[in-house]
Amino acid sequence: MSLFTNPQLFQRAIEGESEALGELLEKYRPFLRLLAERRLDHRVKNRVDASDVIQLTFLDVQRDLKQFQGKQEPELIGWIKKILENNLNQMVRRHVATQKRSAMKENRLDNSTASGRVMRNQLPGEFSSPSQRVMRGEAALRLAKELDKLPTSQHHALRLRYLEGYSLAEIAQAMEKSQLAVAGLLKRGLQNLRKQFSEI
Repeated sequence: MSLFTNPQLFQRAIEGESEALGELLEKYRPFLRLLAERRLDHRVKNRVDASDVIQLTFLDVQRDLKQFQGKQEPELIGWIKKILENNLNQMVRRHVATQKRSAMKENRLDNSTASGRVMRNQLPGEFSSPSQRVMRGEAALRLAKELDKLPTSQHHALRLRYLEGYSLAEIAQAMEKSQLAVAGLLKRGLQNLRKQFSEI
């Protein structure tokens, strides 16, 4: 089943129908949360809440929708993603750069890191053809939706391991758990994801 909406709903949304746009944005919320959580690592989350950044992004989308020039839903998702990234960049500059952290500590927030490359490969808006964009975009939306159904600790552990590229020891430290406990979360999380995908 496609996670993209029907063309009529998409058309109504980009024509400015607030109810249709609201329905689309709520559908994208798990995907956008995944993006925001990736950028806002555990050091930044003490000062910035991903939900606040997403809500700010939704307000920006509603305000600036007339500037959107695309004709297809993957283009809208890419446009919203850019707005989210801009808001995240502003938050990071405000809450991290002003703390005069070292370049090494800032490195996790940079898209040039291995974890940034892993996550970037999962997202729409970075691909070579429209068909690839649609397929990869649907996969990313589906992954975000299914991750969002997991218990919080499993979701967090899987995100850190497979989207951020953290080691088991780093996850254990970030989550303040033993490595054995983290391994258990990862195992159960993967089992639950497989089960959820098999039921789609």
